[in-house]
Amino acid sequence: VAYLLGNSPVRIAAIGWENTPATQSDISNMKAVIREAMEEGAFGMSTGLDYPPGNFADTDELVELSEQVVELGGIYHTHVRYRLGDQFLDPFREAIEIGQRSGVPTHITHFYQRAPSAGGGHRLLRFVEDAVEGGQDVTFDSYPYAYGSTRILIVFPDWAHEGGPDRLVEVLRSSEGRERLREEVVPRGRSWDEMWVTYFQDPHNLRYDGKSIAEVAEMMGKQPVDAICDLLIEEDLEVAFVARTGNPDNIRTILKHPAQMVGSDGLLTGGHPNPRSYGTFPHVLGQLVREEGLLLLEEAVRKMTAIPAQRLGLKDRGILRDGMKADLVLFDPQRVVSNAT
Repeated sequence: VAYLLGNSPVRIAAIGWENTPATQSDISNMKAVIREAMEEGAFGMSTGLDYPPGNFADTDELVELSEQVVELGGIYHTHVRYRLGDQFLDPFREAIEIGQRSGVPTHITHFYQRAPSAGGGHRLLRFVEDAVEGGQDVTFDSYPYAYGSTRILIVFPDWAHEGGPDRLVEVLRSSEGRERLREEVVPRGRSWDEMWVTYFQDPHNLRYDGKSIAEVAEMMGKQPVDAICDLLIEEDLEVAFVARTGNPDNIRTILKHPAQMVGSDGLLTGGHPNPRSYGTFPHVLGQLVREEGLLLLEEAVRKMTAIPAQRLGLKDRGILRDGMKADLVLFDPQRVVSNAT
């Protein structure tokens, strides 16, 4: 396991859950946390710039923190700010800018175009290739499914998250907050019919596992946003979802790139998780290598082993050679298959 230090807990330690710019004193405190964590073994810093409170950090703040990361030999690993600007290339421009200004090696995780239109994969790849040709150290990973998933809290606007989870519950319970959320919250995909909820602890709510939000709202006799809010209150804010968000052609275009790494972006939640959580690697080996011929078997294995080890700076793993760690997975290339749906 190679741990990355998330910028959200770093920010909470220095500033809390407030959506406010970091002062130089805050930056110094955050750098101290980064130094301590990396001295204890962290491989770098990660960001999830769609998630509060880490997304309250602006570009300048992330550049300064990354300067501390690169000083200690780490990488900057980022889920980009997908809501930024044109919501297509601008999120990736910010990631490249952070790497360029700080000098930190930059890794863009689950690299893909959220919009399901075809042709975007080539534009995204050219964007990264231009940065590499310009002298930057930029890499990326992606998963092979046209479905995203995360905690359903991501649909709420930033103002609802200010103050932390306890404050969010107050917003969800209040009539004023609920009214404002009904006006502002929209599906994280094409529609409420294509967002399926999962991960319930209350036995009473297990009947909703795997149902779309539209179906759940109908079952509850409520408007979709009200249904979400009530489930989150009952489930201690832990409900997750799966949604169709990508385009299969773009996914394959990105997967074929020689610098791509296979990453599951797994979220191990509930009885109906995203197929990527358990199916990513056998799906690539079985469907994309054997059935579609998209990649040679050797290329696929390299994307799962040698390139990630190189990105993390692991000197003794990732390839077969005398003296290396014997981390071996044995499989039948004619039979390997993913049963995840």
